[in-house]
Amino acid sequence: MSNWSHKLLKWYEVNKRELPWRGVKDPYKIWLSEIILQQTRVNQGWDYYNRFVEKYPTVSKLASASEHEVLKLWQGLGYYSRARNMHHAAKQIMQQHKSKFPKDYEAIRALKGVGDYTAAAITSIAYNLPYPVVDGNVLRVYSRLLGISTPIDSTEGKKKIWEAAEELLDKKNPGTYNQAVMELGALCCTPKNLNCAECPVQASCYAYAHKQTAILPIKEGKTKVKERFLNYIVIVHGNKILLHNRQKKDIWKGLHDFPCIETVKRTSPEKVMLSKEWKDIFHSNKPIIKSVSEPYTHILSHQRLNAVFIKTEVNKALKKLPENCLWVERKNIDTYAVPRLIEQYISKYF
Repeated sequence: MSNWSHKLLKWYEVNKRELPWRGVKDPYKIWLSEIILQQTRVNQGWDYYNRFVEKYPTVSKLASASEHEVLKLWQGLGYYSRARNMHHAAKQIMQQHKSKFPKDYEAIRALKGVGDYTAAAITSIAYNLPYPVVDGNVLRVYSRLLGISTPIDSTEGKKKIWEAAEELLDKKNPGTYNQAVMELGALCCTPKNLNCAECPVQASCYAYAHKQTAILPIKEGKTKVKERFLNYIVIVHGNKILLHNRQKKDIWKGLHDFPCIETVKRTSPEKVMLSKEWKDIFHSNKPIIKSVSEPYTHILSHQRLNAVFIKTEVNKALKKLPENCLWVERKNIDTYAVPRLIEQYISKYF
């Protein structure tokens, strides 16, 4: 073990955060925590992890749940493909591994939604197998520590750092070592406002010695954010509301929202009401316009959604429902899994 590795592990033992999944050796629970923490801050994922463990304490319990139940429990966490993939993977384990979480790296890597990082995290922490983890924290730590100037979001940069991580990995204690590197990235070697004074490996750090902590790591560039304009049509008939189940390959697959008319730019409600899509929804019905919401802005990783909700009321049910739509009792609307944007509107207007 290198001297700096020894210092890192010693620091980790004293400074590691107390987290509900820390110290756990159950591969199912480690997997669950890793999936939840993808694209999610620890303080947000904490409660979700506890709720999932309580409701689905074993992989068989998760596999036997319906997708709707899993998505509802996941509601508000975002990146819903994680939940769908996790549910699918649980069924894979039941069918292909006789209900037992696999121990082999390749078998774990073959599970739906599991990449190199997650497979390495599970195998190293649960089974003490020598696989290095390389996530955003690790990419940043090694770029600064070793002075790697190749962009960390490039194929070459990721390959360089993975090779370095494999070479530096403590083969005798890979699970603890991996967690220590990630914790260093979370607590000291942060993207901004670094805490170099508390860093246990400051003396070995290239970026610190060469005053490059603000320069490294280098990234090729950000993905362009796509602007979308969503005009939601909220249709009320008596004590029922029309919900739409999203099935197409797009954001929020499997969740519910309202019938939507998407436009290429911001459009007035009056223009939306004159559109062919509006007529295709209502046909001969003449809806009463009850309200038009203030504009909502909802930010996703690569999309900015600009939404307006046009609440309408119809005296008679629609002759033909729009595709993938269903009437639901107003009192039961909270039982349906919806994205955060829709939840915000429902909580304010219903």
